Amino acid sequence: MYLDPAFYATLTGLTRVRTPEVVSTERTGDRVRMKIRYTFTADLPAAALAVVDPGKLTWIDDTTYDLAGLTSTTKLLPDNYADRFSAAARSAITSTSADPPRASREVEGDVNVRMPFVGGQVERAIVSGLREHLQDEERLAARWLASRG
Repeated sequence: MYLDPAFYATLTGLTRVRTPEVVSTERTGDRVRMKIRYTFTADLPAAALAVVDPGKLTWIDDTTYDLAGLTSTTKLLPDNYADRFSAAARSAITSTSADPPRASREVEGDVNVRMPFVGGQVERAIVSGLREHLQDEERLAARWLASRG
C-alpha cells in the first residue's frame, strides 16, 4: 500500500497537511525509495509565527523501504528552514495475525527544532501533529485496503 502512488492521492482531509504529492519512486531489488511532498496547513503557536512563515512549511518525506526486512527509514527534508529543523524516523512492521491477516507498524524517531525560546514548544507541536497524522493515515489506510477487497 505505501509503495502505491494511488494510495497517497486518497489521503484527503488530513488534519494538518494537504493531500501529499508523490515526487519520485525508485526500486532496486528489495529496496524502494519514495519521496513525497507535504504542505503544512494547521495553525501554529503565536510564538512560532514570529520566526516562521506558515506558507513556507513544505517538506519532502524521503523514505526507504526494506521489503525483505519489513522496515523503513525516513528523513524529513524541509524546503525551507533546513538550518532550524531536522527529523528522522524508523519503522518496523510485524504480523499480528495470519487469519485474518493483520499487521502492526511501530514508528520511532527524532525531531529537532533549533529556535531560541520556542524550539521546544515547536518540537512538541510537530510531534503531536505527526502522531495525529499517523492516526489519520491509519484510518484512511484501513479504508483504502477495504476498498481493494
